[in-house]
Amino acid sequence: MNDNPMYMEYVDDADSPEPARRRGWRILGWVCIGLSAVMVAGSLTMYGVYRKMFGNIAHEDTNALVGPNRPKKLNSAMNILMLGSDSRAGANAEYGRSMKNEPPRSDTIILLHLSPGGSGAFGVSFPRDLMVPIPSCKKPSGATTPAQSKAQINSAYTLAGPSCTVKTIESLTNLRIDHFMEVNFVGFKSITNAIGGVPVCLPKRVDDPKSKLHLSAGKHTIKGDQALAYVRVRHGLGDGSDLGRIKRQQKFMGALANKALSAGVLSNPDKLLKLINAGTKSLKTDTDLTASTMMKIGTGMQGMTSGKLRFITVPWGPDPADPNRVVLSQPSADNFFNAMRNDRTVPAEKKPAAGGGAPKIPASQVKVRVYNASGIAGQAGRVAGALREQGFQVEVGGNRTPISSTTRIQYGPGADQQAKTLAALMPNAPAPSPATTGALSGMVDLVIGTNWTSTSLKTGKSGGPIPKQQGEIKADDNICDGN
Repeated sequence: MNDNPMYMEYVDDADSPEPARRRGWRILGWVCIGLSAVMVAGSLTMYGVYRKMFGNIAHEDTNALVGPNRPKKLNSAMNILMLGSDSRAGANAEYGRSMKNEPPRSDTIILLHLSPGGSGAFGVSFPRDLMVPIPSCKKPSGATTPAQSKAQINSAYTLAGPSCTVKTIESLTNLRIDHFMEVNFVGFKSITNAIGGVPVCLPKRVDDPKSKLHLSAGKHTIKGDQALAYVRVRHGLGDGSDLGRIKRQQKFMGALANKALSAGVLSNPDKLLKLINAGTKSLKTDTDLTASTMMKIGTGMQGMTSGKLRFITVPWGPDPADPNRVVLSQPSADNFFNAMRNDRTVPAEKKPAAGGGAPKIPASQVKVRVYNASGIAGQAGRVAGALREQGFQVEVGGNRTPISSTTRIQYGPGADQQAKTLAALMPNAPAPSPATTGALSGMVDLVIGTNWTSTSLKTGKSGGPIPKQQGEIKADDNICDGN
């Protein structure tokens, strides 16, 4: 037994019936959120010192391994796939010696989406048991793996490494992944130590014999092995569910990022250098994520605050074929990925109402009928509800045939200015046009086509271009809320 009082086997609970291949630790990738926060200050001073530290990073040529057939970028947003490796190589061997000879896994998969212009960031977690298609992947050795029609998403890493996970996420979401960042156990410990610990809040005392975690109720600042135990423990803290543990991990990394973004870290050269050095020594990235690229990203994030950093688990539900696995919940997942794919910086790209000039009629005085020509059941009702929240007078007009690929705004006699008010919330819709059939005086008709996404309508309530998601956590949330 290791003499370290905080030593434990870093696998899911030892008494779990889960086979060893499914075991693994899920939090590691979240430390990359903290590393991303470090980028904010990276371009400001001491570039030469930072460049030397970035020389510690290992790399993999993702472009060569994934190949040319990748999703197109529709905007200047940045997507960074963050992976947590449970490799026991080198100093990581002490964290689960029974798994030393097993192939490494990535049971933490986080897609960090940085909105254009530093307007916000979104950390999207993919559950390790999510069942998805895995494409054929090329290994760094040159060998290829066969495609799988349905497999756990974390198996992509085991099959062919981080670039295979990139290819899998791209095929699943149709989002272009710009870079990946991978960190291991030692990296997590080093970062929590370098930052001076992370604040947490416990609703009750914890005395867990498996993890050797012993903390009283209330607030604590934890780091190193104690932080590893806190994010790993399941039955000794909370309700024992995996969902509860994921939420706790998200709050932990929100608190880590909040501290990294605080003036106390970024304005202190000594603390900042320790944090960057700790992170880069245990980091692996794609070859294109160079020191200069990181600095460029940091420059674009100068306006980032912890209140703009949000966390969520991708929409999911139980797998009908296996209650121990999960699948993407549709159409919620596709709507969310569409929102990310079409993300725009609203303040910089806001367009005037179609036809020129700002709308002069308030939403409360605009009557709208919503028609569904998308072929998606219930779409008109959902859009009508969103418009009512904006203050419009709305009724559902029903379905229209044939199905239309384009969303249209049409207006009856005397409703051209009202149509401008609606168009102001729909920057990608065609200019309003007079209705040719069924027009009512003073009425605006909104015909929903198949191109409608959750970002087709600016809600103005989420603080950014991607609508607020159910269950999301912000980095500046009170650490004791929800305990």
